[in-house]
Amino acid sequence: MFGRRPDGELVRDLPAVRRFMPFLSPRRNESLVYFAQEVDVEPALGFLERVNRDRRADRRVTLFHLLLRAIARTLEERPRLNRFVAGGRLWQRDGVYLTFSAKRSFDEDAPILTVKRRFEPGESLEEMVEGILVPLRARRAGRRDTADAEVDMLLRLPPPLVRLAMGLVELVDAFGLLPRRMIEPDPMYTSAFVANLGSVGLDAGYHHLWEHGTCPLFCVMGRIREGTDGRRRMTLKWTYDERVEDGFYCARATERLRELLEKPEHL
Repeated sequence: MFGRRPDGELVRDLPAVRRFMPFLSPRRNESLVYFAQEVDVEPALGFLERVNRDRRADRRVTLFHLLLRAIARTLEERPRLNRFVAGGRLWQRDGVYLTFSAKRSFDEDAPILTVKRRFEPGESLEEMVEGILVPLRARRAGRRDTADAEVDMLLRLPPPLVRLAMGLVELVDAFGLLPRRMIEPDPMYTSAFVANLGSVGLDAGYHHLWEHGTCPLFCVMGRIREGTDGRRRMTLKWTYDERVEDGFYCARATERLRELLEKPEHL
């Protein structure tokens, strides 16, 4: 309310047009920009073959891990992308948080799990991979988190009361008064949401952003395919809340991400 929230700080040095954009497009899904990006994954696949040579199967580094690392590194280097709109104002997030989804098992009836994690600037690739695998294994084993309990509690209410409760959460959040204990476990209060459709053999598709929470960026990773030149490539499809930053800054950021994936020794 007074220039600070539990998850960020008010951005004050903005041009008038940028400050006014949340009033031109009050809702996140009125402000979406979609774009696709092709990445040559030959260097990354060679890198993974080397680093996984002596690893156990359940400790292997994957291309998805490298993508998460590249997104986190890009958000560290380009902090103006790690912002969000709340209450008609623009805020700088207090860290890099990524949320990703995964199936509990390779069964079409298996539920989809979401994991949210903070990515620290100084952590090694090994620490990052282990920090992803530990909560993911726990969720796949059936462990529930705070967000699961809150959803279960809400779903016991009649639909009108659920809508009323969600409206109250949105109102409190607009004033920056939502407590950290509610923000921290919520997967929608995140720097970016990342989904890997390639893991189930699908091409990337565009995804909307949620009005709940503060996520301004969604990335979908598609399957690896061979190009006409014999090199393997994948497509990333991005959905972006343009109220956060202009397209030129965003384009430079995604080019940096491509560079990191195509020169994975930097990761």
